[in-house]
Amino acid sequence: MTKQNKVYDLIVLGAGPAGLTGAIYAARSQMSVLVIEQILSGGQISTTERVENYPGFPQGIEGIELGQLLEQQARRFGTEMALANVEKVHLEQDVKEVITTEGSFYAKTILIATGASPRPLGVPGEEEFRGRGVSYCATCDAAFFTDKEVVVVGGGDSALEEALVLSKVVAKVYLVHRREDFRAISVLQDRVRNNPKIELILNTVVEKINGNQFVESLTLRNTKENNIWDLSAEGIFLYVGLKPNTDCLGNSLISNKHGYLVTDESMETTIPGVFAAGDIREKVLRQVVTAVADGAIAAVSAAKYLDEKAQQPHEKKAG
Repeated sequence: MTKQNKVYDLIVLGAGPAGLTGAIYAARSQMSVLVIEQILSGGQISTTERVENYPGFPQGIEGIELGQLLEQQARRFGTEMALANVEKVHLEQDVKEVITTEGSFYAKTILIATGASPRPLGVPGEEEFRGRGVSYCATCDAAFFTDKEVVVVGGGDSALEEALVLSKVVAKVYLVHRREDFRAISVLQDRVRNNPKIELILNTVVEKINGNQFVESLTLRNTKENNIWDLSAEGIFLYVGLKPNTDCLGNSLISNKHGYLVTDESMETTIPGVFAAGDIREKVLRQVVTAVADGAIAAVSAAKYLDEKAQQPHEKKAG
């Protein structure tokens, strides 16, 4: 039976920590599971050089390795994988349809774990120089800027982590943040402030990204003094927030004002049998440890949903 002709117990959209943990728990419960991923298992963590705060790895673990281990574990319990882009979903019926670039797939329950992507800065030059000096992943692109001067924009954990990654290979990192204080955890702030290769430029925003074929400089503005100047740099790495990956979902599910899906404590969305986990979901903390917790809860909830559905015909006959 081909994957397209099979009705799975659960289809998972996204192979990040939330999705793969959901697949592990569901497959171990004897559910038939298909995970659909468009690029690489691990999601956002596959672009993280090292995960240091996930329990059980006292020395830390490379993000890409953790993603690969999660996939291996899911496959071990019988999870199937499909490499495809999800284009559209039909979620309202008992059998849900997922339309992808590789055809349609069907399931009784769906776990949406498509995560979130870096939010664009939205300044002139950003789109023009994307991939030509503008990057959203230091782990992916640091090697292109060996011994060069670069800028990191942002004040959260990701911005400071990637500034530290870049400092290992580039000549200098300018860390530009629009406020006086960082949002990042104190240990990262200490590492950044004590790194001789990182220079802080605070209370400052990027007005424009300049260059010919590649990035050559940035136009910056100090928000307190309102003075504008150009800073020479050959690369700019942007970490100014995340945008939930909901484009393929249409308007079928309720989300909050920022676009994150609303769920209950069982991870169920506003459509029965449709669950969400990880960064796609409205939540307080977006970390690997909370993503895997979401995935586990969602899988157990999906199994309970299927059990209750299976019992319904028998209950009606008894009445």
